[in-house]
Amino acid sequence: MTSKIIETDFLKNDPVFGQLSFDSHEQIVFCNDKDTGLRAIISIHNTVLGPALGGTRMWSYQSEWHALNDVLRLSRGMTYKSAITGLNLGGGKAVIIGDAKTQKNDRLMRKFGEFVNSLSGKYITAEDVGMETRDMDVIREVTPFVTGISEHNGGSGNPSPVTAHGVYMGMKAAVKYKFGTDNLKGKKILVQGVGHVGETLVKYITDEGAHVIINDINESRLKELSKKYNANVVLGNDIYNLDLDVYAPCALGATINDQTIHKLNTKVIAGAANNQLADEVKHGRILKEKGIAYAPDFLINAGGIINVYGELKGYSKEESIKKTENIYNTTLEIFKHSEKENITTHRAAFNIAQNRIDNYKKERNS
Repeated sequence: MTSKIIETDFLKNDPVFGQLSFDSHEQIVFCNDKDTGLRAIISIHNTVLGPALGGTRMWSYQSEWHALNDVLRLSRGMTYKSAITGLNLGGGKAVIIGDAKTQKNDRLMRKFGEFVNSLSGKYITAEDVGMETRDMDVIREVTPFVTGISEHNGGSGNPSPVTAHGVYMGMKAAVKYKFGTDNLKGKKILVQGVGHVGETLVKYITDEGAHVIINDINESRLKELSKKYNANVVLGNDIYNLDLDVYAPCALGATINDQTIHKLNTKVIAGAANNQLADEVKHGRILKEKGIAYAPDFLINAGGIINVYGELKGYSKEESIKKTENIYNTTLEIFKHSEKENITTHRAAFNIAQNRIDNYKKERNS
């Protein structure tokens, strides 16, 4: 499931700036190449703190409107992800419209890399859904503005393990806030989406003794990981009313929406997916009213960008992991701030991130 989209009838006169997801984005680049079949969108939300860094996602979107909506929301999220973790980076994202399994090839990746290169470093790309480290290596052939390249090429490699570590830290902090202890032993945890990040998270929580349930659209993957980690499997989409301690959305966004939010029977939400709330204001408020401790996604899934930022700055993998562990403390601070100000955790995290951007802008202009 991709991010929430509005009816296109309202967009006939304002197809870009009329998008509900358009939020003062600086630049949107539509990339098209007939020879390779490339159709992509690069969205640069904000570059106050630094160049816009964010991954490239390849997905078979229902329509171009869905692709545009997704990249607008994702790039905005990257702005606040970098800001709240103290990185000197802006927010950007790219989507390639197509099936990564059948349509992705090196020519397509190189052509996309040429479009990235044409932005002269204003946008730096990285790996996301539908992409692999090898794809970043191919893009690197035509542009230096890419991170997450393989270690044998001098990069930091796949950022997924560091992303999963950050989610694990954020989950433990949320559990500590809700239950008084961060021990996950015996906690009933549903991981929805068991790709690279999801599987690593499953390993972390299994090793700590959690009661793990997994869900994914790929049934063969579920069968494989169920055997590997002795996890229970739930098939299909009817998962939201399960009696849980923690719900960890680790697939695509907007799984917490008008159809699912009132079914939720969990104490904590802490996962790796971007844009988990279809409507940040409304659904954030409902979660607070239901007493569900929501760990803001753009905070706890920031391990990946910390990892690739380390690649840009020359950090070691160990240093990136150390910086990622601070997500635990920041998450606890967000919960305390939310409680003190009587605002949602999403708003609390957003305010801190926005204040950093605003203060930096004032200093730069003074």
